[in-house]
Amino acid sequence: MLVFGRRGLLGGWLDAAFGVTLPFTTAGVVLAEAFVAMPFLVIAVEGALRAADTRYEEAAATLGAGRWTTFTHVTLPLVAPGVAAGAVLCWARALGEFGATITFAGNFPGRTQTMPLAVYLALETDLEAAIVLSLVLLAVSVAILAGLRDRWVTAP
Repeated sequence: MLVFGRRGLLGGWLDAAFGVTLPFTTAGVVLAEAFVAMPFLVIAVEGALRAADTRYEEAAATLGAGRWTTFTHVTLPLVAPGVAAGAVLCWARALGEFGATITFAGNFPGRTQTMPLAVYLALETDLEAAIVLSLVLLAVSVAILAGLRDRWVTAP
């Protein structure tokens, strides 16, 4: 809120220059969830970059490939599994985000309400609805992970 709020460091400027207001909007939900979940992607990509063998990049450079070509044709394919794993971790973290979302984007049904916020509200009024929403979240997560399982687990 100190940065992107209406009176924040960048929020006031964004509102005056472009008419963009982030708090309590759908874009605010995305920003809050990305802010909380992005470290999972960064750590996974960092690990993949550290583990990548630089000899392939050096070989591409000696064969005349430019920096961009080396990155897109050598480095990126080498770290693609790390990027994919980080993206899945990032998505899973964002899927369950509660605190940053309710703080920055609020809880407006149909506008900024996410499933964890809906579960929280349902817990106060209708326990069965909360259980159903939780099971939907669980089913979506399991379906995605089961769909990606074949990409992670390979036969010997």
